Amino acid sequence: MLHPVGPLPATVYWRRRLLVLGCTLGVVGGGGWVTTAAVGNGPDDGTAAAAAAAPATPVLDQVMPSLAAVDLPSTTPPSPESAASAATTTAPAEGGPCSDDMISVEVRPDPSATPAGSKPTFHLVVTNIASASCVRTLDKGLQEIVLLDGAGSRLWGSNDCVPEASSDTRTLAPGEAVDFPVLWSGLGSQPGCAGDRTPLTPGEYVLRARLDTKTSPDAALTLT
Repeated sequence: MLHPVGPLPATVYWRRRLLVLGCTLGVVGGGGWVTTAAVGNGPDDGTAAAAAAAPATPVLDQVMPSLAAVDLPSTTPPSPESAASAATTTAPAEGGPCSDDMISVEVRPDPSATPAGSKPTFHLVVTNIASASCVRTLDKGLQEIVLLDGAGSRLWGSNDCVPEASSDTRTLAPGEAVDFPVLWSGLGSQPGCAGDRTPLTPGEYVLRARLDTKTSPDAALTLT
């Protein structure tokens, strides 16, 4: 085998053997690559095992959602607190009585700054702030304006020396306002008009009004 025999030179036979050997090695290497690729492209053992271990989704669950995912309406009855809250937010009846929360009461000094000893006019204003007409008693005996100093001491009241009485019941439309003017003498007073009445000195004061049980926010009054 190592010594070629034939009429041709020995180099020719060696070249032929090397060529055949190279072809053989190429075929063997190509087959090994194909086998490796086939094995590499196969399913991963871990993935296949996980897929086999995962439970199959029932056919019914594929069509209908789980009951736990369905938002069912609550059958719990409303609490007494929520029922009461719903009742209080109901629109008032047309033409019924005006409760305190259906009206506003304001006091407006005219002007808000005036010389001491002068006689300004104070306005007691009642407004229907509800969405329906309502009936309210506006008698003079139920109205009052008082004047206080900065410490909250009462210095004057509109009913102290000139109490008035009237019979005045009105139906107030939504948004309707009623103005009751009161002329102040500039003097202090006490209930029942007791004691001496003296002019109030310059300073900062507060006015407050009421209609029966409904009171107003405070309004500032300056005496110069």
